[in-house]
Amino acid sequence: MARPDIDYYLFGTHVRFGDGCAMMLAQELKELGCQRPVILTQPRMTASADYARLRERCTGLAILESQDVPQHGDLDLLEALADRARAHEADSIVAIGGGSVSDSAKALAMLLAEGGRLADHTTRFTPPASVTIPLRTRPKLPIVSLPTTASGAEVTPGFGVREGDHKLLFWNRHLASTAILIDPALSRDVPMTLMRYTAMNGVAHCFEGMYSRNKSMIATSIALQSLALFASALCAHTPERSDRAHGAACDPDHDQRATILLAGHLSGVVLSMARTCLHHAICHVIGARHNVGHGAVNTVILAHALRFNAPVVHHDLAPALRVLNDAAGTHHDSPADWVDAVNRHWGLPMTLSALGLSAQDLPAIAEQSMGERGLALNPRPVTTSADILTILHHAL
Repeated sequence: MARPDIDYYLFGTHVRFGDGCAMMLAQELKELGCQRPVILTQPRMTASADYARLRERCTGLAILESQDVPQHGDLDLLEALADRARAHEADSIVAIGGGSVSDSAKALAMLLAEGGRLADHTTRFTPPASVTIPLRTRPKLPIVSLPTTASGAEVTPGFGVREGDHKLLFWNRHLASTAILIDPALSRDVPMTLMRYTAMNGVAHCFEGMYSRNKSMIATSIALQSLALFASALCAHTPERSDRAHGAACDPDHDQRATILLAGHLSGVVLSMARTCLHHAICHVIGARHNVGHGAVNTVILAHALRFNAPVVHHDLAPALRVLNDAAGTHHDSPADWVDAVNRHWGLPMTLSALGLSAQDLPAIAEQSMGERGLALNPRPVTTSADILTILHHAL
C-alpha cells in the first residue's frame, strides 16, 4: 500500500518523506542559511536523470562535489576531501545515497570540526563491556541527507569508516542529520536486490534494539512499527504497483521501495536509541576484511546471530514475532525462521560461501570480532572467539 507523505521535526531534525521531496534540497539549504555545500554521492546516482534535475534546482549555490564515495567509505579519501572542503569554505554537507555516503558525510563533518586524523576520534572498546566515546564538542556543519536505501544511517549520530581490513567506529551526538529528505523516486535506480539487502539490515536494527542492554520501551515501540512495515514490503508475493506522481509509474516496485525506505528510517531511530550488538559486530568485521556490502552480510548473518541470542531474548522478541507473522500471514516459530523464509522467497544469499568466503577465513573474523564495541550491549555474553566461530561455521 502506498504511504502518505510525511513532514515532521524531531529534536532539531527536519524530516520529509514523499515522492519529489528531494527537489526541495535547495530550499532546505536556504532555510539553514547555507550556500556552499559539499555534495557526497556515488556514480550510479550522478549518472541518473533525477540527479541532473536535482542539480538544476541548485543553481546559485557554490557546490563542491565528491562523486566516488566507496563502499564502507575510505579514510584517506575523506581526509583529502576535508582539505578541499576547507579551501571551499564549505558551510554544509549533503549526502545522497546509502549508508556509506551518509557515514562519509558524518566523518567529513567530524574532521572539519575537530581536525587531526579521523582515527584520533574513534570509539574505543575494552572487553568485555567497556566503551569509551571521546568528547568532541566543537560545532559541526549541518548535514542534509537524501537516503536511497534502508540503512537508517541518516538518522544516527554514529558511523563507520574502513581502514585496511578494519572498520573504525565513531559516535557523536552532533552528527545526526539536520535535515532528511526521503524521496522514493530518487531511489528508482537502486536495484531491488540491494534494497532488500538493506531492508534486512534495518530488520537487524529493530531486533537488536529490542534486546540490546540499552533497550527501552520507546525503542521497542518504534521497532515494532518498523518491523510491521518491513514485513508488509518483504512478504508480498508480487511487487506492489503504483502510478503515483513524479514518474513513480515507471518503477513497478515503487510501493515496495517506498515502504522499505520508511521502515529503514524508523529502524535508524531505533539504532540511535539502543545501538547495536553481536550481529552488527560480526558484520562490520566481514565487511571490512572482505569488502562485502553491509546489507548482504546482514542478510546472511542475522538468523544465526538471532539463534545464538535466542535463549536469553525469547521474551524480548515475542512481540516482534507476533507483528511479523500478522503482517505476513505466516506462522513462524521464531524471528530467525522468519528471516530465513524471507531470504528464500527473494533468492537472497543465505551463506557466507555465497559471498565468497571460505572456512579458512573464519578464525580471523572471529578473533577480530572480539574487539568490536557491539559485544558490550549484547544480551548474551560473548566470552571467547569460539562463540563467534560457531556462528560463522553455521553461516558458512
